[in-house]
Amino acid sequence: MTVAVVLFTSDLRLHDHPPLHAALASADEVVPLFVLDDGVEAAGFGAPNRRAFLADCLRDLDAGLRERGGRLVVREGDVAEEVGGVVTETGAGAVHVAAGVSAYAQHREERLREALTPLRCRLSVHDAVSNVVPPGAVMPSGADRDHFAVFTPYFRRWSEQGLRSPFGAPRTVRVPEGPASAGLPSRAGVRGLSPGLAEGGEAEGRRRSAAWRRNGLASYEERHDDLAGDATSRLSPHLHFGTLSPTELVHRARAAGGPGAEAFVRQVCWRDFHHQVLAARPAAARSDYRPRQDRWRTGSAAADETAAWKEGRTGYPVVDAAMRQLLHEGWMHNRGRLLTASFLVKTLYVDWRTGARHFLDLLADGDIANNQLNWQWVAGTGTDSRPNRVLNPVTQARRYDPEGAYVRRWVPELAGISGPAVHEPWKLPGRERARYDYPEPVVRLQDGLARFKEARGLD
Repeated sequence: MTVAVVLFTSDLRLHDHPPLHAALASADEVVPLFVLDDGVEAAGFGAPNRRAFLADCLRDLDAGLRERGGRLVVREGDVAEEVGGVVTETGAGAVHVAAGVSAYAQHREERLREALTPLRCRLSVHDAVSNVVPPGAVMPSGADRDHFAVFTPYFRRWSEQGLRSPFGAPRTVRVPEGPASAGLPSRAGVRGLSPGLAEGGEAEGRRRSAAWRRNGLASYEERHDDLAGDATSRLSPHLHFGTLSPTELVHRARAAGGPGAEAFVRQVCWRDFHHQVLAARPAAARSDYRPRQDRWRTGSAAADETAAWKEGRTGYPVVDAAMRQLLHEGWMHNRGRLLTASFLVKTLYVDWRTGARHFLDLLADGDIANNQLNWQWVAGTGTDSRPNRVLNPVTQARRYDPEGAYVRRWVPELAGISGPAVHEPWKLPGRERARYDYPEPVVRLQDGLARFKEARGLD
């Protein structure tokens, strides 16, 4: 009997899973393995919301495997050592894993090769599992260019690529007897969760995806920035953990057709774009992709303003609403991410890494490539061709929450202010303003803009 191991990482699904498909086609028995990697905790990426979402995903994956005659083997510890242990126990001749893009994922692959070589076990790394088009599959012209630094030409080339056909979920998975498994984690044992954290797992992801295609996809182009309408797919945590296949999502969106589907596919492409940037420039996870010689503010005043930003009490209602949504749900509307990030780095002039770290501490979809590079895009240190763009929170609120419904939902102390006046409570008459237990703005917008311009050497 031949045995293969499938190491699940950020691909926690049975549908459209190339490593599992290849293992089942080449071996009599397969060990579906997930390692609760202590390196993730040591690196500071084991945020409570992601641990809880992961627990949901693993329980759902195990349930799906048991329906097919198999089970999920869970180990805890160093990933290379644990995989090597399972190979030794089962006599496996191959380990299949999805390719990753982060420096950590690339290092994990190197360590797996080192551990498996003396065991005479082959490591098979599969592309196009976590991405539609894997990093490096499309390249700009020029011998010295190893990735696209501008989205539009990347999107054009990305769109021209032929996509593989998605695989169905296997009917049976035969697992050898013997490899011991640790208990499945549970979200019940995770402290510090956001109270409104969504449910994880492939079954939930597929249910949500199907409902989105029926009810939200067609209107996505015109409604995706509507803060109060909540008209985005909310599939980002499922893409991060791989309970949904991005390739399958693109196939289904293109089959539906229309402007909404085209706009949605473009957003999936942004994810691949950031992944190919990080794969080529791993240091961009912590360092400026394009340095601007910023002298970010530090000291007690900056610390107090940052604390107010984190807690949703800056005195700018739309900023506070978005930050409170993040605290409550472990998720934030994309337009909210843009305007809150701009407020921190362009108005308060606080280092983008401070904001990126806070987002990673809370986001269920806290993907290192998308999070860090989106923050750099806003900060002007990334791939944005307009590095000094500033998003005015009041203008953004009027445009994307014109009647103030989003603000009143998340900042209930201002619920008594009707219409767009809720976006500028400091303009209310003194007696009326005193009725609301809401802070004054931490900084005047014009003062923040002047501070930013001076720091960047702008007229």
